[in-house]
Amino acid sequence: MGPIGVLALQGDFREHLAILDGLGIPNRKVKLPEELIGISGLIIPGGESTTIEKLSHINGLYAPIRELIHAGMPVFGTCAGLILLANKITDGILGQVGFGGLDVEVKRNAFGSQLDSFEAKIPFFDYEVAAAFIRAPIVLEARDSVEVVSRLVTGEIVGVQSGNILGISFHPELVGESRVHSYFIEMCKKADFYAKL
Repeated sequence: MGPIGVLALQGDFREHLAILDGLGIPNRKVKLPEELIGISGLIIPGGESTTIEKLSHINGLYAPIRELIHAGMPVFGTCAGLILLANKITDGILGQVGFGGLDVEVKRNAFGSQLDSFEAKIPFFDYEVAAAFIRAPIVLEARDSVEVVSRLVTGEIVGVQSGNILGISFHPELVGESRVHSYFIEMCKKADFYAKL
């Protein structure tokens, strides 16, 4: 397996790199198209989805990432990363279009402002993980091709998977939770993908 890339344009990419380091997984910051070559998967971190999208265009990453997702590259989006992977964003800014790939509809900042942030233990598949929610999105609708893998006790969908694409509303990396990353690493191993441009 090649290294796992972490999109390092904006947001909390350093925390994702630290989790991968702690798990002993080779990893790489991705800021330019050539840094995609050879990766076995990509993590899109939390941050500001519109800024990450804008910088991906400026750095020439937008089209290559879309193409690699379409080609089957495993990708894992947290918070803003989930927004960028959604095919439909209900309250995005005018003209906002992410990388797509997940046949879901998301609502940005569904939990309010930064002051409304909270931490919780939530189910992820059949076990419980620690999670931080910071201006987090929720999935309003998941189509038939998408599996719901995490919900809050109040019923909101906060984790989904479709094939090689995993998207969550929360931040495990900010609370030292590594099991979601371990799950993604197994996705990458099974996919046996090697990114080529």
